[in-house]
Amino acid sequence: MERIVLFDGVCNFCNGTVNFIIRHDPASHFRFAALQYEAGERLRREYNIDDEIDSVILIESGRAFTHSDAALRIARGLGGIWGLGYIFVVVPRFIRDGVYKLFAQNRYRLFGRRDECMMPTPEERERFLD
Repeated sequence: MERIVLFDGVCNFCNGTVNFIIRHDPASHFRFAALQYEAGERLRREYNIDDEIDSVILIESGRAFTHSDAALRIARGLGGIWGLGYIFVVVPRFIRDGVYKLFAQNRYRLFGRRDECMMPTPEERERFLD
């Protein structure tokens, strides 16, 4: 099953999250696409994801997941201790997404942003769609 993570390529926190996933996913279950590049834009259109969505997006099993659902499914996909984070799915979505959206709105202020998208290392390159 292919899992694709769409992320904000100029967000320092988002880039750190992608690096975290890569480090904790040695079996390479996840692939990545920055929303600022063609592959990310194409997938956003293909899955009818509104341009205003300020979230990491997970495409899995032919469906797109956003906000806390995406984050929790990514944690579950990493397995091990990280997979235990999926237990928070029992928290009502409006609460989970509220916390997620509050953080997302402040991520540039808290962690900064880059002028350009991250450049993966040659070893990581095959995991990126662009």
